[in-house]
Amino acid sequence: MTALVFLIGGAILAANIWIVARTQDRIESDLLVCAAEPVGLVFGTSYWARGGGRNPYYTARLDAASRLLRLRRVQHLLLSGDNRTRFYNEPVTMWRDLRSANVRNTDMTLDYAGFSTFDSLIRAKKIFDVDRVLLITQDWHLPRALFIADALGMEAKGCAIPTYPTAGTWRLRIREWLARVGTLGDLYLWDRQPYFLGPREPLQMTPF
Repeated sequence: MTALVFLIGGAILAANIWIVARTQDRIESDLLVCAAEPVGLVFGTSYWARGGGRNPYYTARLDAASRLLRLRRVQHLLLSGDNRTRFYNEPVTMWRDLRSANVRNTDMTLDYAGFSTFDSLIRAKKIFDVDRVLLITQDWHLPRALFIADALGMEAKGCAIPTYPTAGTWRLRIREWLARVGTLGDLYLWDRQPYFLGPREPLQMTPF
């Protein structure tokens, strides 16, 4: 039993080291020097924190996305998130808050079927014809997202969003460690497919 625990732990550690090593050189933590790309992909997350109040990860992603657009590090934002019910709609919530921050409607496209990181990226590639992209999310999320983008043949860079530490961050990081292992299975073992694809909708980008 002890040997099995060590074997599983070693596999998890090895998978994480490999994914981080393959992607770390394409992650910037300063918005001012994040790579300039045509499209910024903003990953959806809940507006509300589990313990109540506004989710700081959501706020940080939206603040960074609007700043990157103003800095012209990206030309267009693809807002990808969960739209599971009419009471829970991550893309529309992001769109409303960005409109309140004076982001033009023509500078945003909503992806209503970004049910996971995997789905958001494969839909960006196959539905919205995105080949070059700046991924906008927290530093602990970027290695997995970049690794998936690489597997899909996308030219992707990561912009790590400044976020103040909050209670429960350690749970997210542990979950992310496990999710990275699952990603290897998705890509190389059980040929995971997105929940929903649909027809192609190439992005329509408006000049600044």
